[in-house]
Amino acid sequence: MESVGGRILIVDDDRNMCEMLELDLRRRGYAPQWFNNPIEAQECLNTTNFDVILTDIKMPQMNGLQFCQQITEQRPDIPVVVFTAFGSMETAVAAIRAGAYDFVMKPIELDLLALQLERALKHRTLQERIKLLSEEVERSKYTDLLVGESPAMWELYNRLERLKSSETSLLLHGESGTGKELVAHVLHHQSSRSNEPFVPVNCGALPENLLESELFGHVKGAFTGAEKRHKGLFERAHKGTLFLDEIGEMPLGLQVRLLRVIEAGSVRPVGGEEEISFDVRIIAATHKDLELAVEEGTFREDLFFRLNVIQLDIPPLRFRENDILILAQHFLQKFAASTKRDVQQLSKPVIEKLLAYPWPGNVRELRNAMEHAVVLTRHQTIVMTDLPKKIQNYKRLGLPLTPYQENSQAPLVSLDEMEKQYILHVLEKVGGSKTVASKVLGVDRKTLYRKLQKYLD
Repeated sequence: MESVGGRILIVDDDRNMCEMLELDLRRRGYAPQWFNNPIEAQECLNTTNFDVILTDIKMPQMNGLQFCQQITEQRPDIPVVVFTAFGSMETAVAAIRAGAYDFVMKPIELDLLALQLERALKHRTLQERIKLLSEEVERSKYTDLLVGESPAMWELYNRLERLKSSETSLLLHGESGTGKELVAHVLHHQSSRSNEPFVPVNCGALPENLLESELFGHVKGAFTGAEKRHKGLFERAHKGTLFLDEIGEMPLGLQVRLLRVIEAGSVRPVGGEEEISFDVRIIAATHKDLELAVEEGTFREDLFFRLNVIQLDIPPLRFRENDILILAQHFLQKFAASTKRDVQQLSKPVIEKLLAYPWPGNVRELRNAMEHAVVLTRHQTIVMTDLPKKIQNYKRLGLPLTPYQENSQAPLVSLDEMEKQYILHVLEKVGGSKTVASKVLGVDRKTLYRKLQKYLD
């Protein structure tokens, strides 16, 4: 019989049985290792990988069923085949219930054992393939969420990987359109809460009274128009993730109550008297510099520290030059498929324009530009006239970054434009760090932040 090979762990207190099995399995092309003591076998499993475990049920050192259960709990990926006395079907059934893959009646028929080993090995191979497929499916969930191969994105991927098993609060910081909510979705889906609700709210999109009711809920009759009880987002996100987008826009008065609710782990609906407990992971996001907002008194310091246990910076698209064309092609294919248009590629002038444009709206703006182009184009190739006018008409100034000289071919521009170009240039060179950039430029971070808001709005 042709052997499939593999490492086999044999556990039996009968030394003669172990030696006989070792000899036969080696002849068939397997790599067996045996122990008379199940405790020693368990220690070996901590350092050595096996493909199948063969074990006796009745051993003096440990109850056989208990041993089988411990093995399957310790290494559920390794199929266990147990030996049981002829006619002891109850023991065999109990072993299967304890997690064993199969059983063999004693006295052992070696050819029959070899067939069972082959099935067990194929079972393990199948389980490994299923696991790999599951991991691939899990990764594919995010292919439309996070796309990019730039160093900035790989740094983000690495941070996300390290946060897989974390339940801590997070603050996502990034410009508008960088994909903060998409990152929050990824953090939720890779957590233990992935099968529970992901509940987002934009804190800057609602007036204070409506935001309070939306977050905390209200009871019937709490205010005019409150005709029935309304569950707040903390209740709706129970066991899941609550995403507080644009947290920097939340009014100060509401920040006080939010902090109390988070720290108490319970919420009292507007107009209600009873506290309702919740179990929610908080992920907040902002495009603002919250440290600066704390200094200016527009954001509470205690709430900032409560939310900012870990901060993730989402890089703007202008710092991800390698990703611009990857994203553009990704969106082209996506919208071509959804609109059933035969659009396949970008023309060379379009490629050059996309790379030159600064993308103040980041990935969202690029996505919208490609949807615009796919819908309007009459060709298989996107051409310049398919792009939005703002992008078509953009011209890179190419300002010199050395003192102006008589023979310079650079265009004459205003001091404001020169300052803008140089500040963005410095930010790019320091990897987007506003703290480092402010030191290079010789201005405080507050001044730099205000200038950037003016340039990028």
